[in-house]
Amino acid sequence: MKHSPKVAHNHTKADSRGRPRAKWGSLTRNDIIDAALKMVLEGRYADLTIRSLSSELGVATMSIYGHVKDRDDILDQVTDRLLAKQWRPRCSESDWKRWIAEGSNRLRQLLVTQPAALHVFLTHPVDSPAALLRMNSMIRVLSDNGCSESEAVRAYAALHTYTLGFAAIESSRASWHANIETSGEVLQRLASFTTTKQFKSGLNFIIEGIERQSEQ
Repeated sequence: MKHSPKVAHNHTKADSRGRPRAKWGSLTRNDIIDAALKMVLEGRYADLTIRSLSSELGVATMSIYGHVKDRDDILDQVTDRLLAKQWRPRCSESDWKRWIAEGSNRLRQLLVTQPAALHVFLTHPVDSPAALLRMNSMIRVLSDNGCSESEAVRAYAALHTYTLGFAAIESSRASWHANIETSGEVLQRLASFTTTKQFKSGLNFIIEGIERQSEQ
């Protein structure tokens, strides 16, 4: 008597969009951060929620909470990864003024191009591994070039807060442009205060002040 071959059935459930769900217990914290980073880099930061991440990963929403506290916890980790790739200047530390200027500008560029990172930096002090490495490196370079330890910390604070504040204003006005034909001279001049050129000019004032202070 012949027996019909057994047919293997796939019991993997699919989500509402027909995509297979991940196997139970296979999800990790790193998987969640990877998926969130992918969404941010694709320009989908505004759509990033716990629900959207669960859909991306093919897991139940509550599964996400087994690995992260909330959306802000995820954004903190995403920002740390973005900062780790972005912050370090390419020039030599021997040219300390150029190194400090480039380091500050690289942070500004990250903040104005990645709303997720700007959100994190404006919401709370950032003490992630990349942020602490950046801070300690900048303080060390300042200390190695004439600043006392306390002066280096104050100088870093001035540079950091200037960069954050400038990036916040620049980003908030990104979609606004002065109409040359209808805008008055004063309005056009005010608009020029949030350009890359103005950021570097203001940064130079701060760095020159740091140098003068360290020479006293």
